[in-house]
Amino acid sequence: MLMADKDKKVKKDEAENPAAEATPADSSTDTPAETPADDSDAPSVKPIEEKKGQWFVVHTYSGHENKAAEALKQRVAAMNLEKKIFEVLVPTRNIVLVRHGKKEETKEKIFPGYILVRMTLDDESWLAVRTTQGVTAFVGMGNKPTPISDKEVMAIMKFMELEAPKFRAKFSKGEAVKIVDGPFADFLGTIDHIDEEKGKVKVLVSIFGRETPVELDFLQIRKL
Repeated sequence: MLMADKDKKVKKDEAENPAAEATPADSSTDTPAETPADDSDAPSVKPIEEKKGQWFVVHTYSGHENKAAEALKQRVAAMNLEKKIFEVLVPTRNIVLVRHGKKEETKEKIFPGYILVRMTLDDESWLAVRTTQGVTAFVGMGNKPTPISDKEVMAIMKFMELEAPKFRAKFSKGEAVKIVDGPFADFLGTIDHIDEEKGKVKVLVSIFGRETPVELDFLQIRKL
């Protein structure tokens, strides 16, 4: 009898208080839905991060460009200056040298005696670069380092990326040479024109007592 009376009392309470039947899950439906945050003022994400710092031209001892650049990179790491000195570059381009009758592809320095450094200039970074072994000075107006313009930087980068290699041979106009290959092999002649882009020369060869221009490859002639 006691259990039956208790059940009746519970049912009576529920009938008088229908809200008491709501479960935690049901109560959540009364909570207003969250509206997405307005991100109209959020900064847009750039597809390419802008590079920090500016490019400066640094003078080095002639022939020591690579050594100076490597020494500076090591110094930046040792002094924890990665947040001030970002990039060290020795500008080069591809060329084809003709040596001993053979073509050799190699890299030629565009600005002998100079390297480029991308950096944020302050007393600490200036001193780190200036006192690096092989470095002689910054290039600038007076004693103040002057950054080069973005236009100059882009021109240098594009020049470095040229696909067609440039030929380079140690010949000069008016120089006497011997032809070592082709129909005129063993003839002597004088260089009249040099085309380093194509690796060609025009040599004046004496034929029947007259000088006749003959176009030849760098590999077809040799210094006397």
